[in-house]
Amino acid sequence: MKSSDRSCLIVDDSDAFCTAARRVLEAAGMTVVGTASSLGTAVTVAEATHPDLVLVDIDLGFESGFDVVEVLHAAGLAPTPAIILVSTHDEEDFADLVESSSAIGFLSKFDLSADSIARILSRG
Repeated sequence: MKSSDRSCLIVDDSDAFCTAARRVLEAAGMTVVGTASSLGTAVTVAEATHPDLVLVDIDLGFESGFDVVEVLHAAGLAPTPAIILVSTHDEEDFADLVESSSAIGFLSKFDLSADSIARILSRG
């Protein structure tokens, strides 16, 4: 699937990151179907939009991105979206948790690009 064929939901409590990520992804031809800043909103938007891809921030303030991943994974969305965890922290800080989660991988927010997402998707 080409970048231009992908739809993406961004789950992050930083408006600045959501705006920047939307610009990067849309410039690459992806369709950003929405943003969410909490678990509840993420599920609601995902159920309404059926994204192919969900980027989930690990640290959502009072909530954990790992919880968001598991709830989205268990929600029975069709088609099942690929979920990638994102953070400004080093991947090594969360390696075991990422590995044991239902996410297909981790991406540093600083490395966000359509190409980096494609590499993770090809491994997942």
